[in-house]
Amino acid sequence: MPSPQQQVMIGQMHRGHMPPLMAAKQAAAAATQTIAASQNAAVSNKNTAAHQQLVQSCKLPPSSKSFQEAQSELNQAAADLNQSAGEVVHATRGQSGELAAASGKFSDDFDEFLDAGIEMAGQAQTKEDQIQVIGNLKNISMASSKLLLAAKSLSVDPGAPNAKNLLAAAARAVTESINQLITLCTQQAPGQKECDNALRELETVKGMLDNPNEPVSDLSYFDCIESVMENSKVLGESMAGISQNAKTGDLLVFGECVGVASKALCGLTEAAAQAAYLVGISDPNSQAGHQGLVDPIQFARANQAIQMACQNLVDPASSPSQVLSAATIVAKHTSALCNACRIASSKTANPVAKRHFVQSAKEVANSTANLVKTIKALDGDFSDDNRNKCRIATAPLIEAVENLTAFASNPEFVSIPAQISMEGTRAQEPILISAKTMLESSSLLIKTARSLAINPKDPPTWSVLAGHSHTVSDSIKSLITSIRDKAPGQRECDYSIDGINRCIRDIEQASLAAVSQNLATRDDISVEALQEQLTSVVQEIGHLIDPIATAARGEAAQLGHKVTQLASYFEPLILAAVGVASKMLDHQQQMTVLDQTKTLAESALQMLYAAKEGGGNPKASHTHDAITEAAQLMKEAVDDIMVTLNEAASEVGLVGGMVDSIAEALSKLDEGTPPDPKGTFVDYQTTVVKYSKAIAVTAQEMMTKSVTNPEELGGLASQMTNDYGHLALQGRMAAATAEPEEIGFQIKTRVQDLGHGCIFLVQKAGALQICPTDSYTKRELIECARAVTEKVSLVLSALQAGNKGTQACITAASAVSGIIADLDTTIMFATAGTLNAENNESFADHRENILKTAKALVEDTKLLVSGAASSQDKLAQAAQSSAATITQLAEVVKLGAASLGSDDPETQVVLINAIKDVAKALSDLIGATKGAASKPADDPSMYQLKGAAKVMVTNVTSLLKTVKAVEDEATRGTRALEATIEYIKQELTVFQSKEVPEKTSSPEESIRMTKGITMATAKAVAAGNSCRQEDVIATANLSRKAVADMLTACKQASYHPDVSEDVRARALRFGTECTLGYLELLEHVLLILQKPTPELKHPLAAFSKRVAGAVTELIQTAEAMKGTEWVDPEDPTVIAETELLGAAASIEAAAKKLEQLKPRAKPKQADETLDFEEQILEAAKSIAAATSALVKSASAAQRELVAQGKVGAIPANAVDDGQWSQGLISAARMVAAATSNLCEAANASVQGHASEEKLISSAKQVAASTAQLLVACKVKADQDSEAMRRLQAAGNAVKRASDNLVRAAQKAAFGKADDDDVVVKTKFVGGIAQIIAAQEEMLKKERELEEARKKLAQIRQQQYKFLPTELREDEG
Repeated sequence: MPSPQQQVMIGQMHRGHMPPLMAAKQAAAAATQTIAASQNAAVSNKNTAAHQQLVQSCKLPPSSKSFQEAQSELNQAAADLNQSAGEVVHATRGQSGELAAASGKFSDDFDEFLDAGIEMAGQAQTKEDQIQVIGNLKNISMASSKLLLAAKSLSVDPGAPNAKNLLAAAARAVTESINQLITLCTQQAPGQKECDNALRELETVKGMLDNPNEPVSDLSYFDCIESVMENSKVLGESMAGISQNAKTGDLLVFGECVGVASKALCGLTEAAAQAAYLVGISDPNSQAGHQGLVDPIQFARANQAIQMACQNLVDPASSPSQVLSAATIVAKHTSALCNACRIASSKTANPVAKRHFVQSAKEVANSTANLVKTIKALDGDFSDDNRNKCRIATAPLIEAVENLTAFASNPEFVSIPAQISMEGTRAQEPILISAKTMLESSSLLIKTARSLAINPKDPPTWSVLAGHSHTVSDSIKSLITSIRDKAPGQRECDYSIDGINRCIRDIEQASLAAVSQNLATRDDISVEALQEQLTSVVQEIGHLIDPIATAARGEAAQLGHKVTQLASYFEPLILAAVGVASKMLDHQQQMTVLDQTKTLAESALQMLYAAKEGGGNPKASHTHDAITEAAQLMKEAVDDIMVTLNEAASEVGLVGGMVDSIAEALSKLDEGTPPDPKGTFVDYQTTVVKYSKAIAVTAQEMMTKSVTNPEELGGLASQMTNDYGHLALQGRMAAATAEPEEIGFQIKTRVQDLGHGCIFLVQKAGALQICPTDSYTKRELIECARAVTEKVSLVLSALQAGNKGTQACITAASAVSGIIADLDTTIMFATAGTLNAENNESFADHRENILKTAKALVEDTKLLVSGAASSQDKLAQAAQSSAATITQLAEVVKLGAASLGSDDPETQVVLINAIKDVAKALSDLIGATKGAASKPADDPSMYQLKGAAKVMVTNVTSLLKTVKAVEDEATRGTRALEATIEYIKQELTVFQSKEVPEKTSSPEESIRMTKGITMATAKAVAAGNSCRQEDVIATANLSRKAVADMLTACKQASYHPDVSEDVRARALRFGTECTLGYLELLEHVLLILQKPTPELKHPLAAFSKRVAGAVTELIQTAEAMKGTEWVDPEDPTVIAETELLGAAASIEAAAKKLEQLKPRAKPKQADETLDFEEQILEAAKSIAAATSALVKSASAAQRELVAQGKVGAIPANAVDDGQWSQGLISAARMVAAATSNLCEAANASVQGHASEEKLISSAKQVAASTAQLLVACKVKADQDSEAMRRLQAAGNAVKRASDNLVRAAQKAAFGKADDDDVVVKTKFVGGIAQIIAAQEEMLKKERELEEARKKLAQIRQQQYKFLPTELREDEG
């Protein structure tokens, strides 16, 4: 609309230079002439603005026409203007030329309408009536201006959000304002205004039927049917009233009936449009619309109403009542806007939009409050000053409302119209055609009734009225029929029922093929992929059950979508089910899968029939029970097939637990706030790198084993699961401590991706274990393993981005570890005398290269130490450089050692040990640098860094000295001894540190390592006495290894969980004393080498004794670690106890295997009562548990005999004790073997591969071997001792469990025999033949029984020869 300044200028031009009416006509003519494309709307808008100034400022011309003529002209002009407004709306959908023509015509019609309105105002008898007419003309002018502005906006930008809605709202506002004026002007003509109003209302609602792609109301489909029925009844009654009152001339009642009919027709049209919309969006190919955050039309209407009210407020001609009315309108609409803003701010999740809505509401409320204050002042005193204040106060309100309306028109907030498919559009047509026919015939009927109200005695018109009435009735009947026939979801239900019927026929064909063993195997896909497909499809079907039931009970628009979606799953369901069945070897499992799939399809069919009957009608309560029952049956069918699939999945490698473990670790990554970190990012980074690389190595091994040994994949998958559990825990902490947060998020995301890759790999490993020859699964496993490797590299790159320098340190430390391992291998070759140079090289050829590379390493070491306090980039560069240099140095030193020749292996080992010391020192230095990175100068890690740097310098210096002395036979032994002494001191420092070793070892290992110290001590004493360089070099090399091994074993043994604090402290103290004593010995030997005199050689014995004493103390401490377990490994009783414990472990392993067994799946039968498999398994488990307890009790009894001295204490009985122990061992082995056989027989029995007789025999063998074990233990035992009582109780438990198993198996065997029905042939010849066959089988079985008894007797005789004497006598 024009700005207030433009309005004032236009008004001044009219008042000052030409008559108002002439000015308006010329403005209209100018507008018509300059119309072109989108500009015509703006020009027409200016024309309406000119008329607006006219009606505000001009005096009414005298009228020369009668009231009837003026009324007739006004009615005609109103109809033309209303039609032109509709044409403007319609033209916006066409070409720009159409809009130009429509806008011009609208301008002309508005000109004529304004003339007629002014003429009608001149006919008014009172000033008050004239003011009301002029006020209505103002409203029409404002509405027309809004219409042309909306048309212009739409023509300029057809895709603007909400433009069409604003145009439609403006057109309705024109119609409503015209209706108000006509109603006001035609109050003296009863009945006529009601007919005119009705016609205009019908013309307005007719637009609802043009393109119903948005909801008209909140009515459901069946509410629409009820609304049509109710309104059709009201329309029928009102049409009868129209006809009757037109005849009688009761025009007042006639007008009322026309109004009722108009409302009924509007209700019918609204219900028809809503029903058509629901039919359209219910098509599966359609997409439903989206309800907007706000209603832009409401905002536009409120904006328009507030602006009109504000103009009335500032109009000098406004009366006090008009001012109060305008104030009321402002208050009403601003309150509605504020409420809409409040609701919108509560609904939106966008914080910016929420804040904007709240702020806009505040601005509107504040400006309204200020305006109300000025209105109150104006109401008290209608002075020009107060009116000016009021005008000033309206400006902020209008601006705030316009800003709010513009913001509410944002595409983010508007409703999204539905996308209705071609099929949906065709389904809408019968409803829309019937509704349009109803509206057209109703309009004609009302026009006819209007003429009859004026002239009721016109027979032809009555005939026309009857024809229109008949047409209206027929169209309403057609509308009702169309709505009922096009109920949403019915057609889709029919299609879905047909599709599922086809699927049922397909599954029946597959079942017939399976019965005849002719089901073709699918070779184009792996069994695991088929199982995943089937599981996924069944789960999706299960997820749709409740939505379909809900839609069938009360959401008709969703019914078609849901049933179509359900039907689409059944074809892949059948394909997957038949494929899975074709891969199964067991015929019974095949039939189970196919039958359960068919049951699921049949239950879905029943569900569709019930859903079609319900149709989404919430009032059809008689169908709801059937829908609920069908849904329950379908859920049970889904559950049954899922149980079968889960059992099949559990057979595929038993990896479900591993997958769950990885998934649980994955879920913990996203669990809220992580616990407070106990270390730095560097600490967690190091651990994550370690586990990531372990996972990558495992993935590579799985790729290899998938081809060579698929049976080993289970262990590798378990190892990967454990590694990922640790990785996820440490990765979560690494992500929490990483800076910036984006790096942490990246680390967490990539660790999660790695977890998903591990899950897929573990699943493929399980599938390949069950089908080792499946080439598809192998290929998939290899692809998954490669994916895991790639994801590991992504995790490492994310860690590197988090701390590039420390990551480079980790990588460098790993490289150095590899170098150390390589040097150990080289030492083995050198010791074996196989380290030779490839060419005839001398050490001199390599000396300079070694020295130069060593100096370069020193420079790299300086950069590494300084890098801890500098940037991550410099630290990374220093770490990478030092790793490259140590690699190069190790190579050149190895070449130099090889050039010394294999005839001098000890010197080679000295040289390689020197570079190995440097590599270890560099590894420690890199670790210290990593820990000290970015730490302050006074941090403890900085002191550790300085210490590591000193060791590094010392070892490099030692290497340089060794290199220079290696060719000097007179000094190289001395040099080697000096290097060894320095090495031992460094190892002792590590030993004395508080760092807990990563693993522990047994006390035996510690004792075994002391033998090396003893040998090295003897060597050192010999070298000190001989002073030969060769002996010294050998001593140096041996001492290095012996001391390092002893210190490592001692510390690992002392930190065993079972070792007490006191014993640990003693072990560490004597380990230190032993090392210090040995160091003194070596230092004294070094002193002797420098000055070999008898006086210096004499104390060697004392030094060696000190070492020997420390070794003795160390061994005693190791014995204390073992506690009462210290025994002679050669003692026969110890061997007996070991065998007993081994038998117990074997039995427990067999019991665990039994725990994993499940009875084989059987088809359900109505008279199923036997639970034989469960009895077998439980009895076998009881026996396994009892024999385990028995063997442990025998072990305790044997230990008691040793403690009492009855065994092993008297040397004279050594032979007898050995024989007794051998008997005990034999009995324990028999118990373990018998129990193992029993477990295998139970396993075979429940799987259907063995007879009950074999199970009975195995159980009896357990009982017999148990008796032998009891006899063997009783021979020398005290019958009243606690151990013997426990042993006897355990033996009784074994006997009871065995008896229970035998009874269960015999019962099952007899029951099976009873159940075997013998079919007796009725014919004579056949009957004789049957008897002969039975007798033949009986004789054959008797002969086999006799042979079996003889064989058993022979076996027992052979075994009896090997039994100890005590057992023979007891048996005798």
